[in-house]
Amino acid sequence: MHANMDWLQSRVNISPERIAVVDSVTGDSWTYKELDERANRIAHFFMIKGVEKGDRVAILAPNHIGYLDFFFACMRIGAIFIPLNWRLSKDELAYVLQDSEPKIIGVAPSFLDRMNQMELGAVIITISSNEYEKGLDFERHQIKIKLDESEPLAMIYTGGTTGRPKGVVLSHRSILWNALNTIVSWDLGADDVTLITTPMFHTGGLNVYTLPILLAGGKVVLSPEFKPEKAVEDLIKYKCTVVLFVPTMYHMIIQTKEFQQAIFPDIKVFVSGGAPCPHKIYDAFREKGIAFKEGYGLTEAGPNNFYIDPEDTARKIGSVGKPMIFNDIKIVKANGESAKENEVGELVLRGYHAFEYYWNKPKETAEVIKDGWVHTGDLAKQDEDGYVYIVGRKKDMIITGGENVYPLEIEHWLETHDLIDEAVVVGLPDEKWGEIVTGFVSLKGELTEEELKNYCNQKLTRYKVPKKFYFLSVLPKTHVGKIDKATLREKYSIEESTSF
Repeated sequence: MHANMDWLQSRVNISPERIAVVDSVTGDSWTYKELDERANRIAHFFMIKGVEKGDRVAILAPNHIGYLDFFFACMRIGAIFIPLNWRLSKDELAYVLQDSEPKIIGVAPSFLDRMNQMELGAVIITISSNEYEKGLDFERHQIKIKLDESEPLAMIYTGGTTGRPKGVVLSHRSILWNALNTIVSWDLGADDVTLITTPMFHTGGLNVYTLPILLAGGKVVLSPEFKPEKAVEDLIKYKCTVVLFVPTMYHMIIQTKEFQQAIFPDIKVFVSGGAPCPHKIYDAFREKGIAFKEGYGLTEAGPNNFYIDPEDTARKIGSVGKPMIFNDIKIVKANGESAKENEVGELVLRGYHAFEYYWNKPKETAEVIKDGWVHTGDLAKQDEDGYVYIVGRKKDMIITGGENVYPLEIEHWLETHDLIDEAVVVGLPDEKWGEIVTGFVSLKGELTEEELKNYCNQKLTRYKVPKKFYFLSVLPKTHVGKIDKATLREKYSIEESTSF
């Protein structure tokens, strides 16, 4: 297939004067034609600095037009775009830079100190304003670079919950097919408007809505930080039609008076992704009569893989729906056989939107891509109507006294309690049971361990009821706002072993 890899140019031909991007802080906006001109300037600057096909170019900044300048410039010249996670520790960031060896790094002023402390061979550009690119020197040449759709376009480092972060290499094809699949399956068009508050160093910020909506000719509103009240105001002000937040963000949004008073006349659907969504968030939207649904994805595939009609979310609560048009799924048991209806197995995915490989990690790549299927490490089941439910991470499953326990079911039940703010369940090592089911909760009022166990007994089979609860003022979170189970497991496993 020899499609035009530079689809921004094709989009500009169709709708040059439509607004493509808006900065929610300054109110600056850019048409498709202006977005294309910016990308061109940056592409020529990269070339002057010696960036060639296959070289890496990175950015370390809050959400900003610079992400799109860099991304589309890389698309044009065959370079590999790396959005860097600014929440990483100094050591992790140093590792990622050493692993990827970018030639150029665009850095926001607030992160310059961190960059200056590192020994880097890269050219540093300061992305200080929306006009930063005007200060760069470049000459216009004709760009004649032949690109193949399987060649790398972006590399997104996954939050290494197990060891070091891994660079997930997405080709021109991966990114284009995720966008096409999303436009067709989710019915996006040129009239759609989205607000991007999830960080664009994350596949959720870049690939859920940003690139699909730009391919479709819609409008993307960029916000450099998430504040729940401001997010609600922006959704109304810019007449947003679709939006993605992660559950932690929704948790904060539904508690604001701005949300409680708003009616969101333009919104078609609110989407949750990044982690399983507590049912009380569904309830908050249902009470307002607003469409809400949950998605599922991973950096290695898409991230968009499923579609559910918001009208189905009430009768299929917690389901991510059915596979989208251009991807296949299977649910596979440990012995390699397909799972039956309602039987739990590992979710595997296949499609043109899947990643190519992990950077410098052939062994890890071979463990995840087998026979063209991406093995997600997530456990799922499919009901009699074909709806898929994510049950939890394979590595989070607890085996206690020989029984398999999926924490998600217990977490959902705990979070229905009026006095519980957030809850998470992990397995901690235990001499007698192998692992014990352990709950961690943050509270809105007074609750005892005994009351919590009694509450669990109302709904859960005996072996699923947590044998122990820890009360924390706030649950630890990872870089992307998920509750950090690994940290809890590590910290409290040590406590358990010393208390025997």
